[in-house]
Amino acid sequence: MGVLKVIEVLSSSKESWEDATRNAVSEAAKSVKNIRSVYVKEHSCVVDDNKLTRFRVNVKITFEVN
Repeated sequence: MGVLKVIEVLSSSKESWEDATRNAVSEAAKSVKNIRSVYVKEHSCVVDDNKLTRFRVNVKITFEVN
């Protein structure tokens, strides 16, 4: 195993926290290679008119540095 690095990423979804997490990894993968894991640090929601309208996550993504 080589050197690992961790970045923190914020993401959101109208569907779920799981979808927001998938979005975070998908977007990070566009510029970061060798992603090894994702840790959901925080999650929250936006409420409009007494309804959940947006799911948000703050994740830590670990990847291997070549």
